[in-house]
Amino acid sequence: MQKVDTAVDVVIVGAGAAGLMAGVWAGRTYPQQQILLLDGARKLGAKILVSGGGRCNVTHDQVDAAAYAGASRNAIKKVLKRFDVPQTTEFFRDLGVTLKREDTGKLFPTTDSSQTILQALLTAVSRTNVTIQHPYRVETIHKTATGFQVRGAWGSIAAKRVILATGGRSLPKSGSDGHGYQLAQALGHTLREPIFPALVPLTLPNGHFVRTLSGITLPATLTVSASNGKKLVEFTDSTLCTHFGLSGPGVLDISRHFIAAQQDDPGSSLSINWLPSLSATELDTALQALARKSVLNYLRLHLPERLATALCHEAGVPLEMEGSQLTRSARRALVQQISQCPLPISGNRGYNYAEVTAGGVPLHELDLKTMQSRICPGLFCCGEICDVDGRIGGYNFQWAWASGYTAGVSVGQPNT
Repeated sequence: MQKVDTAVDVVIVGAGAAGLMAGVWAGRTYPQQQILLLDGARKLGAKILVSGGGRCNVTHDQVDAAAYAGASRNAIKKVLKRFDVPQTTEFFRDLGVTLKREDTGKLFPTTDSSQTILQALLTAVSRTNVTIQHPYRVETIHKTATGFQVRGAWGSIAAKRVILATGGRSLPKSGSDGHGYQLAQALGHTLREPIFPALVPLTLPNGHFVRTLSGITLPATLTVSASNGKKLVEFTDSTLCTHFGLSGPGVLDISRHFIAAQQDDPGSSLSINWLPSLSATELDTALQALARKSVLNYLRLHLPERLATALCHEAGVPLEMEGSQLTRSARRALVQQISQCPLPISGNRGYNYAEVTAGGVPLHELDLKTMQSRICPGLFCCGEICDVDGRIGGYNFQWAWASGYTAGVSVGQPNT
């Protein structure tokens, strides 16, 4: 690797979604400035390429702050308004990428290929005065009298301003290994703790019956409750039983809230309603009305047969039992297993399988009109390094587009 020793106007650290977006808009807004985009990965855009099952869920047709956690929703809202969904679709349309809306509200490229999105962003950057250098991992950033000294094994660069777009800790093989947090702290920022995997599959203990149902997927309601029984949060979405526990959109969405609840209240719990189309009372009434009909035959009209069989077994109800033979206690046990089945979560699959990271640089330490640091003038933060994480459905990409745009169009202004 050739040693670098130069001076530029702007260094952007990280060429993921937020960093590329910041690069595009910094280049377009300040064409006379020297702008360098550095990334430590040999292959750019790894997280973009794997997102949405390789299709890249670019955004959602309805995005508001209620879909996010971490910083205050009012603060998040201010940034999202700087670059909204219509602006996002227009931005990609101008790059030759058309988006399609699916029934869930998710927006994907019509090509169904995340490569389309990555290539469009890289092409957009190449049409500006921004130079991308990789693999150029940034090891340290020091504040100087005139700006910053950015260093790595490749050498040293003096920059008047810096944008941190390093990501969090999710999918560390892609380069987002949490080093960006250290860079931010070295420049005076605090971190919103704890930092933990969000949008992550959850594990169940060895021997738990759900682990024998690998491959079953169905709509289900997941509920996080406090140790005092108070319901904290609830999501209904597709749920996938796996060999290790649970995954799928509903599980990924609830995971962030369950992990956070456990840290605040170790007695908090997670339960699942396998049949959200019926209330517990309606299910109880239906079971009482079965008469000579088989309980299992009734359940498999509403649930996958393997799941129905397992739930009967867990409730202690023989598979051949008729409705008229159900005792009150057996019926209640079965209703409990179906409508409020406790899930003794043993852990999660960690950052290697998490789609986003919870925690990070607090938004109150940033000027939300520019994403410039209030702690260290000339430093800007955008994307996942911030204390913002959204639900499944394109929300995290929309945060990347909005915060990256805001940093990009602001970075060339004189420091205030």
